[in-house]
Amino acid sequence: MWRNDLSMRLLIADDHALLRRSLRALLEARGFAVVGEARDGEEAVEMARRLAPDVVLMDIGLPGMDGIAATRAVLAERPETRVVVITGFLEEEHLVEALEAGAHGYLLKSEEPERLFAALEAVVAGRPALPPDLAQRALSRLARARTDPAGGRPGRAPLRLTEREIEVLRLMARGVSATASMARRLGCAERTVKFHVGNVLEKLGVRSRAEAVAYALGNRLVEPADAGERDNPFGDR
Repeated sequence: MWRNDLSMRLLIADDHALLRRSLRALLEARGFAVVGEARDGEEAVEMARRLAPDVVLMDIGLPGMDGIAATRAVLAERPETRVVVITGFLEEEHLVEALEAGAHGYLLKSEEPERLFAALEAVVAGRPALPPDLAQRALSRLARARTDPAGGRPGRAPLRLTEREIEVLRLMARGVSATASMARRLGCAERTVKFHVGNVLEKLGVRSRAEAVAYALGNRLVEPADAGERDNPFGDR
């Protein structure tokens, strides 16, 4: 059972007042602090700047500046904020766009509340929260878009990963991205896992574990089958 131990501050961005208020009531009943509600993309960016939320729940179809553009703008100003896209559409194109914008999660509005709570826990802990139906295809597509025909990154030679960093990357591709779980499997301390994960992100030039997996798939650092071995969109907890 998920427990809200993180004192998360949330901003809800959706143009439907009824959905915003229903979602707020649901989250506050679980002990979350909802610091604001935005009706469009511009307001979401301004409120994120002013209220400094830990997580923004971002609708894609916002009027004016859409949710994808708003995600980019929020993260450009506050890279420490996590953005979870919430949408009524389970489409690969939308998921790819959300990942390219830097989103850490992607959820359907039809999901059960427990899936939302699990996704929030995952993204704050640094794990991607992606739908299993589309995650593999979308990550592979994102990887192809970020690599040149020779398999490298445009304008920058890839940095060599150590064997242990490859092990860490392989675990992330399999969905085993919780630090404690990775430490148990690797037989090392959690602080050592965090050190290796940081090195992987730095060497690959990416901002999130989801992007690291995408790059790894595109450059065959791990095999696509690795990412399909688990059917858990929010990682091993």
